[in-house]
Amino acid sequence: MEVEASPVFPQARGVRRLYRFPGGLRLEEHKTLSTARPIEPLPLPGLLVVPLAQHIGVAAKPRVAPGQRVLKGEPIGLAEGYVSCGVHAPTSGRVLAVEPRPVPHPSGLPGLCVVIEPDGEERWIERRPIDYLNADPSEVRQRLREAGLAGLGGAVFPSAVKLNPGANVVRTLVVNGAECEPYITCDDMLMRSRAAEIVMGIEIARHLLGAVEVVIGIEDNKPEAIAAMEAAAAGRPYEIVPVPSIYPAGGEKQLLYTLTGLEVPSGKRPHDIGLACFNVGTLYALARAVLYGEPLISRITTVTGNVEAPRNVEALIGTPVADLVSAARPRPDTDAFIMGGPMMGFVLPGPEVPVIKATNCVIARSAALLPAPPPSMPCIRCGRCAQVCPARLAPMELYAFAKSRNFGKAQEYALFDCIECGCCSAVCPSHIPLVDYYRYAKSEIWARERERKAADLARRRHEFRLARLAREKEARARRLAEKTGATGPEAADRAAILAAIEQAKAKKAPAASDPVSPPSSSETR
Repeated sequence: MEVEASPVFPQARGVRRLYRFPGGLRLEEHKTLSTARPIEPLPLPGLLVVPLAQHIGVAAKPRVAPGQRVLKGEPIGLAEGYVSCGVHAPTSGRVLAVEPRPVPHPSGLPGLCVVIEPDGEERWIERRPIDYLNADPSEVRQRLREAGLAGLGGAVFPSAVKLNPGANVVRTLVVNGAECEPYITCDDMLMRSRAAEIVMGIEIARHLLGAVEVVIGIEDNKPEAIAAMEAAAAGRPYEIVPVPSIYPAGGEKQLLYTLTGLEVPSGKRPHDIGLACFNVGTLYALARAVLYGEPLISRITTVTGNVEAPRNVEALIGTPVADLVSAARPRPDTDAFIMGGPMMGFVLPGPEVPVIKATNCVIARSAALLPAPPPSMPCIRCGRCAQVCPARLAPMELYAFAKSRNFGKAQEYALFDCIECGCCSAVCPSHIPLVDYYRYAKSEIWARERERKAADLARRRHEFRLARLAREKEARARRLAEKTGATGPEAADRAAILAAIEQAKAKKAPAASDPVSPPSSSETR
């Protein structure tokens, strides 16, 4: 692998100027393995396990029960809150269970899932296209939230939120077709075969955002995809720009900087600087949801690595990974499966876990193909990790703070600006799994923040309860004083005496359960 450090890309006359993001690596691509054949639909599996948490934000709330019959596309999980989206039945059949099952997650912990036994009939619900040109944008976004639309480029952020610029003016819509990580080709094959629908999704997103400019960035190692997108966008004022294939050129902030020279400030969103960025897979799903009324129930996934027949398949959400990889015929020495690419992916708990909205690639791993790294050694402060960091961070310092559990200092050093691309880990001569330490620190900070919010909520509830009890005691004393006819200072003295008596009784009596009233201000997540 080669470290890139040039400050700016050369500019050809009449071509958009490209800016060089810091750091990055040139990696072996391994992409031609899975692009030799067209996208193939997978057969209907015998069982579908559909997790209710497949996106950033609050998990969907189950709305089905065991024994219930469902149709293809029927909601089985409802969006909970603003940053959330719905989950749908990938086919018609019968709900067998709503229970925790193994899911694709680095933690290996189970998640609540809806288990569906397909009936083979593929009966759809009534599909309702969205008249996005005449509907209120907020109504369209609500329909997209219900349709389960989330980013398919890896982050799985609910698309309805990204399509809401709020008070910001979005001038430029950037379409992400970079797909920079080795082995992954699902976006490449999608652009080659379904470019027309991607362009329809671009038009819908441009309309909802009010963008006046569309720039499509595609890595220069995808000539067929570039040609297909140019043909589909002919006659439209889109700019299709080949970008150098330097990892992680497909990162949102990196691609925006490459194409516009604008840098998203720490803690801000692209909307804040007049930009919006959507992956081509997300835009394809957007077109299907708006024009055909189809919720997000399937996705294109690359199956590659230690297999006999690498390929891209269209798989229903909830399909077991075992069914997915069997189509590519894994070799006998396969020892694990990785979801995602070799840089940012993680080892799956087992082949029984389901395909989810984030499953862009499954790599069959073997000791020969992806050997285990040597044991880690102490940091020698060589600085190579800082050289390749595309977010301009100080990986050595972040590592030291995470290892010593000094999470406050880690946040001061912009821990949450880390995109976990793995460049630092890849070049570390001491073989330190740096990204693992950053993920650990982030999870600890999130856990502490949740605990702090829970403690604050409990404190406010306790204070509210004490205030309510004091008001009730005062009211009882006042009523008693009025009943006995006492007035003026005498009434006040009597009320004080009665309140003291009540307080003494309360101390002597055993604690009784008291319903907790909600706080006066709502708690948001």
